[in-house]
Amino acid sequence: MVRAGLTPERLTRAGAELADEVGFDRVTVSALARRFDVKVASLYSHLRNSQDLRTRIALFALEELADRVAAALAGRAGRDALAAFADAYRGYAREHPGRYDAARLRLDPETAAASAGVRHAQMTRAILRGYDLTEPDQTHAVRMLGSVFHGYVSLEMAGGFSHTAVDSQESWTWVLDSLDALLRNRGHEH
Repeated sequence: MVRAGLTPERLTRAGAELADEVGFDRVTVSALARRFDVKVASLYSHLRNSQDLRTRIALFALEELADRVAAALAGRAGRDALAAFADAYRGYAREHPGRYDAARLRLDPETAAASAGVRHAQMTRAILRGYDLTEPDQTHAVRMLGSVFHGYVSLEMAGGFSHTAVDSQESWTWVLDSLDALLRNRGHEH
């Protein structure tokens, strides 16, 4: 009997897979019940509601992405670290579009503070230490990198770069080189 094996963890993982297949915005307890061929009511002993499920998927995705980024960053510094960080995000978004969307779900402050989102910020700041930035420049740089990476990946995934002869990977490398140069320049100003 399928139901016997249902746990919040298994439901979260299945919800993450569903998000990648149909889009994070279409993940509900009802959709998950259909996937397991069980009644919706049987899932409420494991999940409070669809918002609880969505939050669990977001936390799962943040953790998974943080692990991937940490592995990519190991032993790297400077532009290598910047590129490894950016490539890990881009790769995750391409492989797991629904989970990538989930990782940006707005969380309440307490949940956010206990999430792997904190690790993402720490890793971003660790990369920036190699550029010798002081505050408030470091915070500006964290926001800039997040904005550029997310914006690029979102536009690329929506097909925004597929109508030109210049390869998207070439542009990605150009963007990373430009960010690296900008950050090195800003770090030397102090």
